[in-house]
Amino acid sequence: MSDSQQSEGHGHDHDAHGGHHHGAGHHHHHHHSGSAAPKLWRRVTIATVLVALIAATACLVQVRSGEAMVITRFGNPVRVLLQPGLAWHLPVPLETAIPVDLRIRTTSSGLQDVGTRDGLRIIVQAYTVWQVKNDPQHVQRFIRAVQNQPDMAAAQIRTFIGSALETTTSGFALADLVNTDASKIRLSGFEQHLHDQIARQLLDSYGIELVQVGVERLTLPSVTLDATVDRMRAERETIATERSAEGKRQAAEIRSSAERDARVIKADASVSAANIEAQAQVQSAAIYAKARAGNPELYDLLRSLDTLSSVITPGTQLVLGTGAAPFRQLVEGPPALPAAPANGTRP
Repeated sequence: MSDSQQSEGHGHDHDAHGGHHHGAGHHHHHHHSGSAAPKLWRRVTIATVLVALIAATACLVQVRSGEAMVITRFGNPVRVLLQPGLAWHLPVPLETAIPVDLRIRTTSSGLQDVGTRDGLRIIVQAYTVWQVKNDPQHVQRFIRAVQNQPDMAAAQIRTFIGSALETTTSGFALADLVNTDASKIRLSGFEQHLHDQIARQLLDSYGIELVQVGVERLTLPSVTLDATVDRMRAERETIATERSAEGKRQAAEIRSSAERDARVIKADASVSAANIEAQAQVQSAAIYAKARAGNPELYDLLRSLDTLSSVITPGTQLVLGTGAAPFRQLVEGPPALPAAPANGTRP
C-alpha cells in the first residue's frame, strides 16, 4: 500500500474518530440539559416553601402566660389576645403585636409628711400592689394611657397615693394610728380608706387594678413625738387618778360596811347586855326580897352600905347630916344590936 493510501486511511480513521467524538459530545450535551430542569424546579419549590414559612412565622404570635398581646393595625389597637398559645395576625407593617405584662407589681409612695385630724404631723410610707386588669378593655386603656410603660404607671400611682395619704390622714386622730392599746389602733381602716380613695380612678383612667394598699412605715417627727409622750403621760396620770379614786371609793365602802357591821354587832350586844342585866336585876330583886324577908334589919344595913360604896369614892367629898340615911347607920349602928346608952351629942 502506498503512502498516500495510508494517509487517506489514517485521515479516514481520524474523521471516523472525530465523528465519533462529535457524536459523543452531542449526546453529553443533550443529557445535561435534560437533568437541569428538575433541579431548578426543586430549588424554586424549596425557596417558595421557605418564603411561605417565613411569611407564616411573621404572621404568628405567641401569647405567654402572665401577659396579654395587643394587636394594633397602623398603630391603633384592634384586638387583645389573653389566652396563652399561638395566634394569627397580618404581617408587619399591617398589624403589630405588643405584649402587655399582667403580672403583679409593687410601688412605694416614699415618705410623706402628713397631718392628722388632731393637728399633729406624722411621716407615712405606703405601698401599693397592682396589675393591669386582665380584660381587653382595660388592657387597651393601659396601652393608651401610659404607652405600655410600667414605670410611667408607677409614677402615676405614686402621685395618686401621695394625695390620698394627705386626705385620708386628716380623717384620723394620732391615737388611731399610734397607741399603746392595740385595741384602739385603726390601721386596717386607714389602709382600706386609702384603697377606696384611688382604686376606682386608677381602674377607670389607666386600666390598673389595685390589689392591695398597706402602710409600710409610720414614724413621728420630734415635735409630734414630744406631744405624743406628753399625751401618753397625761393618759397614764388620768388612769392612775381614776384607779386611786376607785381604791379610795372601795376603801370607803369597806370602812362603811365595817362600821355598819360594828354598829349592828354593838346594838345586838347592847340588847343582849340589857336582857342579861334585866334578868340579873330580876334575880337580884328576888334575892334581895328573900334576904329582906329573912332579916329586914340586916338587909337595910347591907343596902345602905352598898349605896355608900357606889356613891362615895376615894376622891369624893360629901357634907351630909348624920341623921339622913344611910349615914344614920354610922351613928346609930345596926338596929338589931342591943340598945346602947346614947351619948347625947349629935354632930
